[in-house]
Amino acid sequence: MKILIIEDEEKAAAYLRQGLMENGFVVDIEHNGMDGLFRAQTEKYDLLIVDVMLPYKNGWDIVKTLRQHNKELHIMFLTARDSVDDKVHGLELGADDYLVKPFAFSELLARVRSLLRRGQAPQVDKIQILDLVIDTLRQKAVRAGKRLDLTAKEFALLSLLARHQGEVISRTYIAEQVWDMNFCSDTNVVEVAIRRLRRKVDDPFETKLIQTRRGSGYILEVSPSDF
Repeated sequence: MKILIIEDEEKAAAYLRQGLMENGFVVDIEHNGMDGLFRAQTEKYDLLIVDVMLPYKNGWDIVKTLRQHNKELHIMFLTARDSVDDKVHGLELGADDYLVKPFAFSELLARVRSLLRRGQAPQVDKIQILDLVIDTLRQKAVRAGKRLDLTAKEFALLSLLARHQGEVISRTYIAEQVWDMNFCSDTNVVEVAIRRLRRKVDDPFETKLIQTRRGSGYILEVSPSDF
């Protein structure tokens, strides 16, 4: 899931980004309303978190403009403006939620997850492939009863492969989804991450799950030779 934060307070934006990334989200930041609106209009996001008081263009105008053309984007106001009139105005403009600063990150995270579940098929909390069990809600993975010690990026990579089990996932797609980067041919970040993930997921076990399709990408499945 990809989130755009439009927040002019750099420390607050960095705090939000760090917390959301640690929970498996891809997060971009813009610090003024004009750039934030442009990015929201030109890139695909699942959720927008926007302050009201912003340089160049305020949050009210951003949401009003976006709602004229994008009815599906989830939008949350995150602002210090706490009057009932402000809350009503924000929701009437088309925001899906309105959270007042200061806030507890746990509450924001719960609201983000709730918004992203709207209009979607129920999310599978657990994915199992042979003796590998991935708990997407608690962000943990277990193989043969042993918990795997994965970093946040390793878990995101494993979850991506698991959600597309049986499908070949390209290096470009992996780089975009896990690192939010446009893939560069001289960057080996995906190969390095796959190698590290294999050390934890496959190397200690007889049956290997992460397969390479040369020239195409990677796939999570049981190799025919293991049957």
